[in-house]
Amino acid sequence: MSAAHRRSVILGTGSELPTKVVTNRDLERMVETSDEWITVRTGIKQRHVLEEGKGNADMAYHAAVRALADAGMEANDLDAIIMGTVTPDYLFPSSSCVLEDMLGARKAFSFDVNAACSGFLNALAVADSFIRTGQARTALVVGSDALSRLLKWDDRTTCILFGDGAGAVVLGTSEKGERGILSVRLRTDGSHVKTLYVPAGGSLKPTNPETVQNNEHTITMNGKEVFKVAVRSMEEISRQALKEAGLGIDQVALVIPHQANRRIIVALAERLGVPLEKVVVNVDKYGNTSAASVPVALDEARREGRIKPGDVVLLNAFGAGFAWGAAVVRF
Repeated sequence: MSAAHRRSVILGTGSELPTKVVTNRDLERMVETSDEWITVRTGIKQRHVLEEGKGNADMAYHAAVRALADAGMEANDLDAIIMGTVTPDYLFPSSSCVLEDMLGARKAFSFDVNAACSGFLNALAVADSFIRTGQARTALVVGSDALSRLLKWDDRTTCILFGDGAGAVVLGTSEKGERGILSVRLRTDGSHVKTLYVPAGGSLKPTNPETVQNNEHTITMNGKEVFKVAVRSMEEISRQALKEAGLGIDQVALVIPHQANRRIIVALAERLGVPLEKVVVNVDKYGNTSAASVPVALDEARREGRIKPGDVVLLNAFGAGFAWGAAVVRF
């Protein structure tokens, strides 16, 4: 098959959320906030938190197993494993290597992609490129994050927002060219690095007693600036991805945006001219699960019957970096 006609197609999806749930009422006992304050400003009612002794790859494993089962495939059928994450089990090696071993995928190459909340879309774009160029015929793409590990639980501006989870898709090679990933567009703007970041723990500011004492290993965020840039950026890149796919927004059956904040999702839908009933919203149940957000929502939408054969689905995300992206997929 020529590269011009080769396309990657989603064969299966899966997701995993930790069993531990932290509700807004629970947070009321931990920090100066209220269920009403959180709900009005974010739309979040609860979030899932990874259990002690578990790592990012544990969540990714369960999501991957479900995606493989959905695709009717075995781990040894995979040519590539690419994970979007900012919370790997170790600084090195990659969490995808840990996942590869857990799955028993002995024929795949694997690596992580760091693009924060846009990590799944970046990983999807890389996997799609491998398939289009013939370097892989199958790929497992995972978005998995445990941002609870990076929270300062007495900082009400951040601890209310984030949760843990993992989502996965299995990609195969389309022989017909009708279904599959029609386009992916990615962007970054590094001038916003310190708008949303973890100050210490890297090579610039290694871990030491002072950085631990000052809580510099936790998320620091300017929420107003994130909101202002996120809506405009996701709208623009969504329109670019649709134009590249040769489609209009009226041809999209379902929009699956990053689940950061209900107000961002509503504002994005309004700017795109899409009714909310065509937009997946699960931020109330899970909060912002970073790279897991989009694939978890995609898996839920499929299992709820909201995506039918032939449907065009628009995926978009925005996160630290700033990094953002959009993908258009025909199922």
